[in-house]
Amino acid sequence: MLTTLTTLPAPAVADGVFALGWLVIALPLAGAAILLVGGRLTDAWGHLLGTATAVASFGVGLAMFIALLGEDAEHRQYADHLWTWFQVGGLDVGMDLLYDPLSALFVLLITGVGSLIHIYSIGYMAHDPRRRRFFGYLNLFIAAMLMLVLAGNYLGVFLGWEGVGLASYLLIGFWQHKDSAAAASKKAFVMNRVGDVGMVLAISLMFVTFGATGFAAVAAGVGGASEATLNAIGLLLLLGACGKSAQVPLQGWLLDAMEGPTPVSALIHAATMVTAGVYLITRSNFIFENAPAAQTAVVIVAVVTLLWGAIIGCAKDDIKKALAGSTMSQIGYMMLGAGLGVAGYAFAIFHLITHGFFKANMFLGAGSVMHAMDDDVDMRHYGALRKVVPVTFLTFAMGYLAIIGFPGFSGFWSKDKLIETAFVENTVVGVAALLGAGITAFYMTRLMLMTFFTDKRWADPQTGKEPHPHESPAVMTFPLIVLAALSIFGGVMLAGDWIVEWLEPVVGHAEHHDPPIPALALTAIIVAVVALGVAIAWFTVGKREVPRTAPSDVSVLTKAARADLYGDAINDTLVVGPTMALARGLQTFDDTVVDGAVEGQGLATSGIAGLVRKVQNGYVRSYALSILLGAALVVLALLAVNW
Repeated sequence: MLTTLTTLPAPAVADGVFALGWLVIALPLAGAAILLVGGRLTDAWGHLLGTATAVASFGVGLAMFIALLGEDAEHRQYADHLWTWFQVGGLDVGMDLLYDPLSALFVLLITGVGSLIHIYSIGYMAHDPRRRRFFGYLNLFIAAMLMLVLAGNYLGVFLGWEGVGLASYLLIGFWQHKDSAAAASKKAFVMNRVGDVGMVLAISLMFVTFGATGFAAVAAGVGGASEATLNAIGLLLLLGACGKSAQVPLQGWLLDAMEGPTPVSALIHAATMVTAGVYLITRSNFIFENAPAAQTAVVIVAVVTLLWGAIIGCAKDDIKKALAGSTMSQIGYMMLGAGLGVAGYAFAIFHLITHGFFKANMFLGAGSVMHAMDDDVDMRHYGALRKVVPVTFLTFAMGYLAIIGFPGFSGFWSKDKLIETAFVENTVVGVAALLGAGITAFYMTRLMLMTFFTDKRWADPQTGKEPHPHESPAVMTFPLIVLAALSIFGGVMLAGDWIVEWLEPVVGHAEHHDPPIPALALTAIIVAVVALGVAIAWFTVGKREVPRTAPSDVSVLTKAARADLYGDAINDTLVVGPTMALARGLQTFDDTVVDGAVEGQGLATSGIAGLVRKVQNGYVRSYALSILLGAALVVLALLAVNW
């Protein structure tokens, strides 16, 4: 079923509060410009300015959202043409914004969670000498992501897309004095450029096929395009989405990105970068609904990634990397929903939003734990922290209950709907999603037990040095409390199928289909699988002594999970190695053939010149002898002819 913008009236011209979309982007962008250009003049108050611009952007976005709530469903699209960006031949691209139910939710998530991360960062980065620059980069990140979700055409999306890539590079490598951080930022940048090639080719193919890059224009032309062309566009968009959202095979950068400051991890994993791919596929629903091969590819990539990330999370001792594996898996669930089509788009976005709440909560909570433990990230050095950091523990626990899908918490409503939809569409996919839920419960319970329960393992047995854990300041715990509340009550968006109806003008109407088993029974099965995952973690971790050093005598699967399932090794073998071999071969060809041909011409000319130079030696007797010999040869030639 084709459900595109073409079935709806053209977006209305933005006026009133809806004409303030540019301000949502401009506020954090201006903050970034002031902080990055102003230099040391803004050191004393730069963090406050950066936070204020993010909060102000949230305020404008909230006002626009409230106004949009008052509109009828068919009138919830507003377009704002700011200026003509560029005009070349038949390509006319405007700096256009589109504010509709989908972009409205993303604006609230990006600015709302982003503002809380800014507030948290005031305390977390308090003693960093480059704090002002850090807030400038945070502002730039927020502005770029807002551009991505508010753009009215694919080139505008690409502008924000590249801005997010730049900001992530700057933030992941913010502590560039660490070689690991510098390497991680380069890895993220390069792997994202691979995905960006897909975006560039997809946009180019759109222009060739439809003569435009605007959402409405592309949607209007879908009916006249061949299925092969639409599949090609869809697969190229998926390649771009894999890069930004860290989906297999471009997932390798995500765990290394933990080298950045913890607020960066929260921003990338919860509200901005990794959600971009899910947004792109959902926004491009009019393409994927008519590109069955591309849509199937989305489902396959999603299923592989949600299990891949979950397995990795089971073996990580670094608290941030365990959460990073979790993010990879949860984004896989969102991609799965988007790949399931009309039936899953709304639930993909629903889980994206609830995940933004509980994952930001847990990443910032991990930062609070690190703050208490002298920046140690190894969970094997934790234990029994629940009593010394009670606010961090309680708020983190709310995020934990949400992500495992404990009944009543936000993740229970959003993830269960995705699993239910998966069972409706394909039983095998549903079973894979259900298995992922059980593994999630295991590794998240393992994280909780190793960090907040079990015996304390704080002291270094060799030096005897022991940290003195303490609760974080209020400026850091306040965002945790807000996010914990959202982790609990975020499921309210499903009440009365609100989010389904809210997104219907963008993604189309989905007919309700019952799963192969009654919904209530399926919910019970999901809860039972989650409980099984929790129980296995309790008996394998909670009931045993946790060694302070990771044991080396482990299973093959555990070794593979510790090595990120050999993702880097696979990339090195299939991509990096052949590319380097090709580069060396080209260099050899250039040195021997190309340079040899050029240098050979020079040597030949030089040799001929040397021979000629021997004839022109400057001696009169030599020239006289040459004339005599020449004359003799002429005479002999004439005699031979006459003879």
